[in-house]
Amino acid sequence: MPRISLLTAINAESHIHLVIGSNSLAAARCGQSLATGASPILVAPETAELHYALQKRVDDGEVKWIKEAFQESHLFTLGREDVDHVVDAVFVTSSSKDDALGSRTSSLCKRNRIPVNVVDAPQLCSFSLLSTHTDGPLQIGVTTNGRGCKLASRIRREIAASLPQNLGGACLRLGDVRKRIQEEDHLLHLAQADCGDGDDSVDQPATFNKLITEADLDAAKNRRMRWLSQVCEYWPLKRLAAITDSDVDSILKSYETVSSSESIGKSALINSPKNKGRIILAGSGPGHPDLLTRATHKAIQTADLILADKLVPAGVLDLIPRRTPVQIARKFPGNADAAQNELQEMAIAGVREGKTVLRLKQGDPYIYGRGGEEVEYFRNHGLGDRVVVLPGVTSALSAPLFANIPPTQRDVADQILICTGTGKKGKPPAPPEYTPSRTVVFLMALHRIEGLVGELTEYLESEGPSQKEEIRPYAIQEEVNLPPSRRMLWPKGTPCAVIERASCPDQRVIRTTLDSVVEAIEQEGSRPPGLLVVGRACEFLNKLESSSAWSVEEGFGGLGIIDGVDLGAA
Repeated sequence: MPRISLLTAINAESHIHLVIGSNSLAAARCGQSLATGASPILVAPETAELHYALQKRVDDGEVKWIKEAFQESHLFTLGREDVDHVVDAVFVTSSSKDDALGSRTSSLCKRNRIPVNVVDAPQLCSFSLLSTHTDGPLQIGVTTNGRGCKLASRIRREIAASLPQNLGGACLRLGDVRKRIQEEDHLLHLAQADCGDGDDSVDQPATFNKLITEADLDAAKNRRMRWLSQVCEYWPLKRLAAITDSDVDSILKSYETVSSSESIGKSALINSPKNKGRIILAGSGPGHPDLLTRATHKAIQTADLILADKLVPAGVLDLIPRRTPVQIARKFPGNADAAQNELQEMAIAGVREGKTVLRLKQGDPYIYGRGGEEVEYFRNHGLGDRVVVLPGVTSALSAPLFANIPPTQRDVADQILICTGTGKKGKPPAPPEYTPSRTVVFLMALHRIEGLVGELTEYLESEGPSQKEEIRPYAIQEEVNLPPSRRMLWPKGTPCAVIERASCPDQRVIRTTLDSVVEAIEQEGSRPPGLLVVGRACEFLNKLESSSAWSVEEGFGGLGIIDGVDLGAA
């Protein structure tokens, strides 16, 4: 496997960069150095003919020119005083691979741990420059690790062209939100810590004070920041790019959840025979927008208000008309129930105003989507005849397909079990027992994968004697009130697969076994939303190499070609 680079972003403000050469590349390097806030020093003989752009920078005083050939002493006398005059980086712009100057300079710099870049000579470089797209504070860099700068430039252009305009401005505005949240939360945290149980009124917005719970100051301090992280993670890039200063203020104010005292009663809802509002509860499928049902797509195009769960994929949210108001659930650990109640009350308020409200959920509303709970809630508020439920393609069945796993396969698996990995209020559900011909799909399980694997492969304390204890005969078990038999444990070598962001461009599949899946996720990281498939079906079409504990497959192969259109490119 070829080695890759450690990509970093260096704060080069006030650094001294030594640029050796006089050609157009030397001019470009000086320009890049100046853009970072560094001070480039050009080293070239007085007789050298400077590139016109380089000459202009010298004439304008932007670049200092040392009119002599490069000498070793330059490395240790031209730098900043606070680092003993050692230069911060060196750029050799000679284009000859056999240039003795490049080899000598590289050797000197590496010996003294000075970063050095020699053009067209990757073997002489201790760092390389990326092909960079810059938009305000946003920078995107691409490198091919010396395999071709033109190719890197082409890839960079393709990436930049796919991004919405003004994304850099959005980074600035969201950065302002982050800074304001940090400052306000810090001040309120200090004030409440000082005041104890007294009056917690401080010079902060009243809406913000309502966020704080005295039970856990540290958790309260971080709530808005965690919510902002959810906005950055799940809002479509097009919507983020269009954010304005007024939107920033609205985001900060909108965090206030609707209070229970403001909940809407039945009498307020049914106050006019002209009220024709309704609620559509629809599933958005696993990720790819072409997997929407036509009914749900029509609902997206015609709804007056859309209330979306945070995991509804960006490709689906991009289909929402710009004129349609959208509220994305502010769900994060510790706030899920409050966020759920907020959306439900917003839906009721919309119906009271005669609007068509679309509750857009990931997958299918009735497969671990709280769909049944929401229908019951709306019925209890007198809206039973105003609720329509539309099905969606559930990831429990489609994700294995996109990972090339047939959940049912003759002579391998004759049954599918769909389970949740996390029960109500985070409690672990009862683990399913092992059946050789069963494929189990676990949703909402990856955040507690270690606990889940332990529950599948080992007996629980509530299941009687441990594995090391002798299992007593049935009659004796009856006397001591032990179960007559215990569930079959899953073998630790059972094949399994982690499927993340199924049908999205950044889909990832990790193929492994139960005894290695925890380590695999720790090593590879997490890319939610994801699920776990367990059973022999996982290896029917995908044999894992005996020398590998796991394998990783990146990217989504698309939906195929229909009428000459590659739907996978959507």
